Amino acid sequence: MAQKDRLEQIRQIVRLEKKVVVANLSNQFGVTPETIRRDLEKLEEEGLVVRTYGGAVLNQTESSEKIDFVKRSETNVEEKRAIAGIVSEMVPPNASIGCDASSTVMETLKYLSEREDILVLTNSVKVIREMERSRFGILSTGGRVNRQSYSMQGGVARSTIQEYHLDMVLISCKGMSMEGGIFDSHELEADVKKSLIERGHKVYLLADHSKFGRVAFMKLTDLEQIDVVVTDRKPSDEWMRLFSRNHVEVYYS
Repeated sequence: MAQKDRLEQIRQIVRLEKKVVVANLSNQFGVTPETIRRDLEKLEEEGLVVRTYGGAVLNQTESSEKIDFVKRSETNVEEKRAIAGIVSEMVPPNASIGCDASSTVMETLKYLSEREDILVLTNSVKVIREMERSRFGILSTGGRVNRQSYSMQGGVARSTIQEYHLDMVLISCKGMSMEGGIFDSHELEADVKKSLIERGHKVYLLADHSKFGRVAFMKLTDLEQIDVVVTDRKPSDEWMRLFSRNHVEVYYS
């Protein structure tokens, strides 16, 4: 049986039974446990499963929260454009900018399409495809492509990012809470964002009002690692005090 056929059958089993065991799959498909572990690693990269000792379980959080790029780009459009307009005015001359694969960051880059003095490093397949006629320079992180989020992930992407110093980093998130910090819904995407944060001189979090008070699958970073929050409406006084204590600048439309 070809790997793609085996993977599709494993996907069906996971969705039906919610969990799988390496030994059982090895016997069922007549392949070694190592082969099954590699299959489960691939399915984890897709976001379908979370590997456990001896097997894997259906990623319930990912299944409910993960929305493909097209759907995300059609959600809260006006809010994203308001945020993008603010951020675009903050980009200094000759800036190097690290960008994640979020739809909000994509909107920001549309505002910057005529800026030939800036250089963008991104793991977004959409940016590379749709902004090819823009005047700014584009560098790709490379990496394994996640076809649902149109992003590049994995060790290659992280290693590429480590080679650069970035004046600005633009990221979004799935949620942020006062107690827990900043959250994202996909581990591999979060790893890329963490690498961007590490290499950024100044980190900008682009988050509309729906992200406040929301917790997602995994923690991305602490609020103290963020320099600037840009949102579409003024946060509550409690949030503003929290930002002030963590020395975070806040801008809103």
